[in-house]
Amino acid sequence: MTDTASQPAKWFERKFEFTFPVELYPNLFTRLRGTPARLEELVRGIAQETIIRKPDEKWSIQEHAGHLLDLEDLWNARVEDFVNGSKQLTPADLSNRQTDQANYNARDGQQILKQFRTKRMQLSQRLETIDPKTLGHTLMHPRLQQPMRFIDHLVFVAEHDDHHLARMWELSKK
Repeated sequence: MTDTASQPAKWFERKFEFTFPVELYPNLFTRLRGTPARLEELVRGIAQETIIRKPDEKWSIQEHAGHLLDLEDLWNARVEDFVNGSKQLTPADLSNRQTDQANYNARDGQQILKQFRTKRMQLSQRLETIDPKTLGHTLMHPRLQQPMRFIDHLVFVAEHDDHHLARMWELSKK
């Protein structure tokens, strides 16, 4: 495998086709609900100095985990956008200022994991209450400037999770 083949694509360069079958919602729900366990497993046994190392002054493994935590509020807001019939999804802070200013490397990594698990379980519990008809509702995604169904938003969240998990895995190998 070449170095470029093993590098996750840059998130803002990703293109998405929103064609996920609504009928596969249970599979997607399980994937989203499982992210905290996958994150915990990924960092288990990695030396602390590796977890907080910032190669090329980019995010460390722990900062990537903190970023996943930071975005839980956005994902929850967007769920409510769909439920409430908003005109557009809540926009993200594309500068990632919250993550950059959080000083996650000075925090207890286990607390970050615990907080992420708690927030993701809140999202999961909310998703369990969603009327299945909502899964096909469509709103405009502010950055992508394309319509996105609720089910596609959930795929987007899962892909974002996987993007950062893949980056953390790469960082753990350096």
